[in-house]
Amino acid sequence: MIDRKARIVMKNKPNVTDLAGEKVMVDFAQGKYFMLKGVGNDIWEMLEDGITVENIINKLLEEYDVEEKQCEESTMKFLEQLEEIGFIEGIA
Repeated sequence: MIDRKARIVMKNKPNVTDLAGEKVMVDFAQGKYFMLKGVGNDIWEMLEDGITVENIINKLLEEYDVEEKQCEESTMKFLEQLEEIGFIEGIA
């Protein structure tokens, strides 16, 4: 599980293509593809430079009209999914 204070780094960066405002990510090693849109797209762009979970949440709270608890829960779920498929890891 990723901690809110953790810095997120790319572990396995897939081939990413922008397509009409969405990101299409292809992981040739796993033979899978993924599509990101909306907030997932925004989070992915933040991850490219390395960022803490807390900073991601704060930026999303500035950008979107959402309650902090909902933002945190959704962000953590998304990051955990990315971690599960091996794209990112949290560093304490």
